[in-house]
Amino acid sequence: MRSISIVIPNYNGRELLERNLPFVYRALSTSGVTDYEIIIPDDASKDASVEFLRESYPAIQVITHSANKGFGGNSNSGIFKSDKELVLLLNSDVELTDGFFIPLMPYFDNQDTFGVMSRIIRIDSHAVQDGAKYPDYSFGHIGPNLNYRSESQSSLYTLFLSGANALMERKKLIELGGFDEIFNPYYVEDVDLSLRAWKIGYKCYYDDSAVCRHPLSATIKKEKPQKIKMISKRNKIYLHYIHLELIELIYFLLIVTIRTALGALMFHRVNVRAYIAFIRTFPQANKSRKRIQELQQKHQSAMTMRDIRFFIKQSIGASPISKF
Repeated sequence: MRSISIVIPNYNGRELLERNLPFVYRALSTSGVTDYEIIIPDDASKDASVEFLRESYPAIQVITHSANKGFGGNSNSGIFKSDKELVLLLNSDVELTDGFFIPLMPYFDNQDTFGVMSRIIRIDSHAVQDGAKYPDYSFGHIGPNLNYRSESQSSLYTLFLSGANALMERKKLIELGGFDEIFNPYYVEDVDLSLRAWKIGYKCYYDDSAVCRHPLSATIKKEKPQKIKMISKRNKIYLHYIHLELIELIYFLLIVTIRTALGALMFHRVNVRAYIAFIRTFPQANKSRKRIQELQQKHQSAMTMRDIRFFIKQSIGASPISKF
């Protein structure tokens, strides 16, 4: 049984930690995992999260920040602190089930496995929130929000690993540099990380037999809607800029520029603000694009978004699937 570092990024989640940490320990015990560590990077919480952890769980490694670093930055502090073979990135509001790790461990017998995620169901029902991520890609467009499940296969390839419950090989995760913090404070950083893994020849899996429970997201909803929309749109521009090939990137940027101009005329300020935010941080986005190109050269990989889509769709074949 491999060793595991469980990294649970926290922000004002004292009540969630109190509720869900016992499920983490139970999942480890019922899975036969004895070599583990739990690391909780705290993103400058204003509640009593840190005090609660230090009093109730002194064995847990708590990393504190004086200023908010965002999901990727906060998670990275835990990832780079870890020293076990595998890293489970886990949301504080996720409830693990008994034996959670048992079906996931065999994936790491394959040399090219980057990571694996489980089925995510509602905490108040058996309704499925997340399945495997379908490669919803077409020329100049990456759609990260389409899930799929198979009627005949438990093990599937996934376009990306959800940041809510991603079990990854630490060495590969460190090699990729963890999350790209250009996406801070939140949104699609998990998509970017997994695409980088695919592009250098690693594989991302989904296993339907492993299950965790998750409520509908509440933390981000506390933010102002206009701020959430702007960050989401900006980060989707980043994602496309980093991962599209040159010709389709030119096409994508042309479309985004035209839409932004039309949006300005129609007073759609969110689109304009997202576009300006991208332009202002263009040098950082360009560095991110170059980093993945350098990693591909190192690994002698020429994998593109088109190749990733083809590979996943070919693995599905004629198997009946449901998309949602």
